[in-house]
Amino acid sequence: MSAPRTAPPENHVRPADRPAVILTEAVAWILAAALLVALPFIVILAGDPPRGAPFTRNLAYALGFGALALAGLQFALTGRLKPLLRPFGADIVPVFHRFLSWAALAFMLAHFGMLYVWHQDDLGSLSPLKAQPHMTAGRVALAAFLVLIVSSEFRKRLGLDYLWWRRLHIALALLGFGAAIWHVLGAGHFTARDGTRGLWLAVTLAWLGLILYTRLVRPWWQSRNPWRVIENRDEGDGIRLLRLRPEGRPLRDWRPGQFAWLAIGNSPYSLREHPFTIATAPDKGHEISVAIKELGDDSRRLSRAEIGSTAWIDGPYGVFTIDREAEAKGFVMIAGGVGITPIIANLHALQERRDPRPVHLLYANVDWQGVAFRAELDRIARDIDLRVTHVLETMPDTPPKGQSIAKGRIDADLIQRLLPDDSRDWPHMMCGPAPMLDALRKALRQRGVPAHRIHSEIFEMV
Repeated sequence: MSAPRTAPPENHVRPADRPAVILTEAVAWILAAALLVALPFIVILAGDPPRGAPFTRNLAYALGFGALALAGLQFALTGRLKPLLRPFGADIVPVFHRFLSWAALAFMLAHFGMLYVWHQDDLGSLSPLKAQPHMTAGRVALAAFLVLIVSSEFRKRLGLDYLWWRRLHIALALLGFGAAIWHVLGAGHFTARDGTRGLWLAVTLAWLGLILYTRLVRPWWQSRNPWRVIENRDEGDGIRLLRLRPEGRPLRDWRPGQFAWLAIGNSPYSLREHPFTIATAPDKGHEISVAIKELGDDSRRLSRAEIGSTAWIDGPYGVFTIDREAEAKGFVMIAGGVGITPIIANLHALQERRDPRPVHLLYANVDWQGVAFRAELDRIARDIDLRVTHVLETMPDTPPKGQSIAKGRIDADLIQRLLPDDSRDWPHMMCGPAPMLDALRKALRQRGVPAHRIHSEIFEMV
């Protein structure tokens, strides 16, 4: 039902959430990334530009420098830099990271392949016992990045534990990057002059500073701001809800629907952390809740955290929030299974603000017993104009009273049947398994929903 609004949506929109600001920041970061990739070539041309060498030789070296620049860029993409993540979203940046990593590897292989085919004298001996150390370092870098990308792309097929994969990933990245820097400076092609070498060292130190911030400074800050587990309750469908209280500084600039990296019972330096959506809204106070479902890796241990356990929080991150939609006339929200968590957080914010805008929620599950947060959704629907349709693959023997239930899966026909025509221009916020989201994007586009009105949250980070 509708309730009087106690605070207009605009009051909760910060300047950083306005579309013009987001677009400006996104363009600025794209230009900065392009400059970073071009920087090695600027350094070369400024200090010792290539002249008179065969085109294939210069191209091979250019590909090598480009590969190094792309490799350095990965530390920024994976460093959880909030100014970088703000305009794009924390689930889009890893996609950039993945494709640019493949591009860096392709550049490295092309660099080595062109020299091997046309300029073997530049390569020298391939034996590490005879080759110069900096040449061997280049081959070590190539091997490290190759293993890094293959182990990441096929982690689940290879049966790699998440924690050990993270350790391997970081070790290979640091080894490969360090070896690549040694190779470039040792080879001396276009970097031999003092001024050019100094610029290269400055760039290297900047990348190193970013690594130190990510791996040392930020965990140190977390260690000064611990959290405490104060509740662990069952929400159904194998989901446990942990409630945490800050014992230091609470989250800053927190918006409904965002997520945080959580570690329990370990040092923040341990790498044993995982991303979870914050199930509560900042309007409810400084305490946060996270919903954990046992899906493998470390989730079983985290879901069984004891009351009083120490926790470490790094966040908030993400842009899956109603605070970016102040002008929306209503919302369509679609969730599958545990993907209801960021939806719940946004609904809590609407509830606390007594926001009168209509919300249509389609919530997919296997059966009625597996529906999490049922009571919570009923409570929220008493305060705001929330219409929930439970989409179940298996119908209950006795339909529950007062509930709207549809059989099957969320597809184009069901969307067309359940959603009002004027909702096409509303924000469509979706969270669930990747195959479900892919199918829904196509169905919504066929229905005439503009692409910029379709927002999704991907909770499988690797």
